[in-house]
Amino acid sequence: MQNNTIGSLIWLRLMRFTNQSNQMSNEFLKRFDLTTAQFDVLAQIHVYQPLTQMELAEKVTVTQGGISRMLARLEKEGYIERKQDWKTKTISLTAQGTAILEKAMPEQLAFQSSFFDDVLTDEEKKTLYTLMTRVHKHSEKKEIPPESIS
Repeated sequence: MQNNTIGSLIWLRLMRFTNQSNQMSNEFLKRFDLTTAQFDVLAQIHVYQPLTQMELAEKVTVTQGGISRMLARLEKEGYIERKQDWKTKTISLTAQGTAILEKAMPEQLAFQSSFFDDVLTDEEKKTLYTLMTRVHKHSEKKEIPPESIS
């Protein structure tokens, strides 16, 4: 671990920030009776509805098994509805799901933005966004190297 590169230090810092931010968001979103993952799922459904469970799973950071359990809970809460159209089952928000998202969205976005607004200038935020976008796009194309055979 003594050969830390700046890249690995950036990755570790991002991981720590993401974990801390998610923990704080989970606490913040309790007022809406939502978790960060549920908020993300509702937001993705809102943008892309109607969509299939597979399409949704590709857009969020929840496993396929986790998404099934979460959708069952969100459906039980009355936030989503699943409709069968021949072989395809699609997911959409209900009026109640739209209402909770419209209530939670501005507050959650303001809360998350405060992490950056409180310490970065507008120019620094634009630079950070540009750099993170570039790294993210590159990571989507990156392949995992095969195991080294000795």
